[in-house]
Amino acid sequence: MEEQVIVDSSFSATIDAPFEKIDIPTWCFSLPDEEYQGCSPAHFAAGATTSRDGRRMSINVEVIGGVPMVQHYVEVVAEKHHLIVDSVSDLFTPAGRTKIRVMWELSVKPLGDGKCEFTNHVRSRATDEFLDFLARQGIPFEVFRAQRQPMSIAHNKQETPFFAASIERHALRGQGSSKIASVAVTSGACDVDG
Repeated sequence: MEEQVIVDSSFSATIDAPFEKIDIPTWCFSLPDEEYQGCSPAHFAAGATTSRDGRRMSINVEVIGGVPMVQHYVEVVAEKHHLIVDSVSDLFTPAGRTKIRVMWELSVKPLGDGKCEFTNHVRSRATDEFLDFLARQGIPFEVFRAQRQPMSIAHNKQETPFFAASIERHALRGQGSSKIASVAVTSGACDVDG
């Protein structure tokens, strides 16, 4: 079966911290609940645990477009400047509970002068369960995708500079710096496959 992409969006922001001080996996898997909530009004809770096979997992609870979601992000690639986590995420809709797959990719690249570019990439895909869920309601996948994309893209755009600021604070912690993070969205792109 062909992969059914719901949303594929990527946004970037500047981090005012040296490249060598940034450690995205450490940030992600130690992100305090309150800090996660501060990155978006749609964020409700975050915590960390491990998967059955012992890999690190970030549990995130958020509401996008009025639909509560529980992300079970398990590490796939965990390098200091590049993290990919994958989740079979629970959605709690008025018509019942279902699941989608979400890939969350975070990366930084050096810009020079103690600055980095942070990229927040999110790609969601339908599971067979989700396609059956839509079919039982008579909702074509393309209609759902068209309705979901603007909300998910707006959410990613909104949270990106706040994640960048949080990563910046994490990188600068313990250096005696009282510098306030200055983060701005520098680029955004949306690409839809399917």
